[in-house]
Amino acid sequence: MRPGHGQLCWRGSAIARGLGAAAWLGPLGVEVTDVGRLGRVWGLVAEQAAGRGGQVSAADVCAAVVVGVQVTGAWLSAAPDAQAGHLMQVTDEVSRRLAELQLTLGEGPLLDASASGGPVLASDLADSESGTRWPAFTPAAGRAGAAAVFAFPLVVGAIRAGVLGLYRDRPGALSDFQLGDALVFADTATILLLDAQDPAAGGIVPGAGPGGQPAGLASYGAEIDQATGMLTEQLGVSVTDAFARLRAYAYVNDLQLGDVARDIVARRLRLIPDPDLSLRDEK
Repeated sequence: MRPGHGQLCWRGSAIARGLGAAAWLGPLGVEVTDVGRLGRVWGLVAEQAAGRGGQVSAADVCAAVVVGVQVTGAWLSAAPDAQAGHLMQVTDEVSRRLAELQLTLGEGPLLDASASGGPVLASDLADSESGTRWPAFTPAAGRAGAAAVFAFPLVVGAIRAGVLGLYRDRPGALSDFQLGDALVFADTATILLLDAQDPAAGGIVPGAGPGGQPAGLASYGAEIDQATGMLTEQLGVSVTDAFARLRAYAYVNDLQLGDVARDIVARRLRLIPDPDLSLRDEK
């Protein structure tokens, strides 16, 4: 990960090859070795993979980080652009809701982490700083069941592979030790995601989406993509504007983004072109 943001940077694909090396670069570019931490993190990830009887994938990182960092839940979004990111894995319904809220509202720790390339740590969503920074997301996240949210970008050099998000149902900062582990989990997810996208790595599990993505979430992402594509034709706008309309309709009508996308794909909902971007629809 990019030095200067308190992140750790793996040399090559050490994690994906079972800790063939145990060195990373710290924030100042100084090589550091901590075999115990690497072994503990990798062991938790491997344990998750063994439990489901499959190859190690980024999805296993999402499950393992909950235990390793002592948070309530986690999610993994994979994409170079968080606003068009695909939800790869969630550990519970609250995690899924938090990921969707940020996508729908266009604000939140996930988007900030993706844009900045550095971790975003909101240890108490009830404080004034969080409310000012994310005025729409903060109260919605609280209603969903989150009191603290932490987002870690999945970055290797100029490549941004996605974001690892964590939440707690009670306010509380990550300890320095937990933060260090979270950074290693994020680096692990990054390498596994990139390996899964490389056919030569053989990391894609048959019948699953990239990085071990469950079929349900793969379908969810596909529906949003398909709905966005349909809106480009219906509204005569760019993909970016079409997605903005989709997101705005969900927000204004207090609907989940996936539900709106599903209705558009099934042709139960049609947005009407409007130069003022009004949210009229035909059922």
